[in-house]
Amino acid sequence: MNGSISAEHGIGLAKRTELRRYQDPVALALMEGIKTALDPQGLFNPGKLL
Repeated sequence: MNGSISAEHGIGLAKRTELRRYQDPVALALMEGIKTALDPQGLFNPGKLL
């Protein structure tokens, strides 16, 4: 119904595919870049987008 995914507390693993389908690719790249900048080794919340 043209809604959006609300992510106040993050996106669960079950919704990652949905997020990639509906979210702006530029916004996703920005989120991934922020996570990489803050956690370059991927130690915090591994496998999560942000």
